[in-house]
Amino acid sequence: MKQDLQPLSIIYNQKSGFHATQQEDIYESLMTLWAQYHFEIQVFKLNQHIDFDEMMRNVLARHQHAHLRGVVVAAGGDGTLNAVAKKLLHTDIPMGIIPLGTFNYVARALDIPIDVVQAAELIAIGQPRDVHVAMINDQIYLNNASLGLYPLFIKKRELYNYYLGRFPLHAYTSALDVLLREHKSLKLAVTVDGQKYPVATPLVFFGNNQLQLSDMKLRIAECAAKGKLAGVVVAKSGRLSLLKMLWRLIQGKIDQTRDVYSFCAEEIRVDCKKSKLTVAVDGELVQMQPPLKFSVKKSALKVMVPNVVTPV
Repeated sequence: MKQDLQPLSIIYNQKSGFHATQQEDIYESLMTLWAQYHFEIQVFKLNQHIDFDEMMRNVLARHQHAHLRGVVVAAGGDGTLNAVAKKLLHTDIPMGIIPLGTFNYVARALDIPIDVVQAAELIAIGQPRDVHVAMINDQIYLNNASLGLYPLFIKKRELYNYYLGRFPLHAYTSALDVLLREHKSLKLAVTVDGQKYPVATPLVFFGNNQLQLSDMKLRIAECAAKGKLAGVVVAKSGRLSLLKMLWRLIQGKIDQTRDVYSFCAEEIRVDCKKSKLTVAVDGELVQMQPPLKFSVKKSALKVMVPNVVTPV
């Protein structure tokens, strides 16, 4: 008896995907593996000439019209995962993850193997899990969203990555570089569950990944795990204070640092007199118009994760 084929659409960024990471041979292995599990595979490559919205309409139509929903696979770093996840919100089509980023926090938080072949096999034999997705206005973030110095860190880190290759160390060297040059404050009004706080801050950070927050030794990691908003505000903007803060972060003691405040909430609003704010959303820089409204969509995305074996 012939087995029905499930659609599998793999989406990857040509700049940061298999070819960029010298994994062309692994790419071929994945195609063979998925074919053995009776998937009908179609590849969608991202580049600057592709209309992403149109491409994703075709991807969704392919899966929605199929007898079996199959899997939409995002292969890449945070930016690729974010873009694909946004299109799969509130659908019954699960997302598979092939982690090709630097830190791969989304994959690691969901116990998805970092090994590419193992991650591919998980997509074939795992189970879908409903996960929470954080929102900032009409954007989603799976890992984090931030204002102030952090977007400058991202911009500087991409320069390091471009000229020197992608290494986790660049997260710290780019931060040090920015802190030695920039330390301006943003004047904001931050409303946390209805309570308004005026702040002058060089950095506001919102996390949605408990693993990343745990790695930063922040006690609000548990908030993200429970589907709440987790935020950090830095109150001091002097160069010396910021350098001390970076050192405490490296030491894993950021939560014990004076003038660093963390909070947990259901809803957050950020007001600013500026007409536009630069926001780093899962590593991508986005220009957004205030007010910025943060919320969490509970169980809004299905992701393929390992099967959980329940003890008898």
